[in-house]
Amino acid sequence: MNLANKITLIRVLMIPLFMIILFFDSKVHNYLATLIFVIASATDGLDGYIARSRNQVTTFGKFVDPLADKLLVSTALISLIQLGKVPAWIVVIIIAREFTITGFRIIAASEGITIAASPLGKIKTITQLIAITVLLIDNFPFSLVNFPFDIIMLYISLIFTVLSGIDYIYKNRQVLKIDEK
Repeated sequence: MNLANKITLIRVLMIPLFMIILFFDSKVHNYLATLIFVIASATDGLDGYIARSRNQVTTFGKFVDPLADKLLVSTALISLIQLGKVPAWIVVIIIAREFTITGFRIIAASEGITIAASPLGKIKTITQLIAITVLLIDNFPFSLVNFPFDIIMLYISLIFTVLSGIDYIYKNRQVLKIDEK
């Protein structure tokens, strides 16, 4: 197993650790869980960079890397619902988009088509990670000046989630063969 795949597996193993620590009822645990989330999020770019730069892209990595990302974000968002920090309807839309695009990519792959990440998809990921991070730390330091940065970022990430999903499907609509009779 190459280094990139090991980093991806470490990210997967960080997910239950993040969740366990998050549910201890203290600020220290909250910040520790946030740190774990941020480190796990950062490993996504790191493993991809290592795999590409060392020409070590593997089928295992192509499967587990996006799965790890979706598990991390979904776990954090569902946990934030339980903590009363995020409305469930927003999380349902975000997770539904992930299922939809993953299914869409599976159909494309079965047709021999690779759908590359789009700029909107990358913005979606970044805005989601920022929103989750700030929500996890109770909007600190913005809470000191009563600025709802966490909620603003949550809605911005929701907008990019929907737009990037529409963009993926529209630009690759031939995969669904909608025009067939």
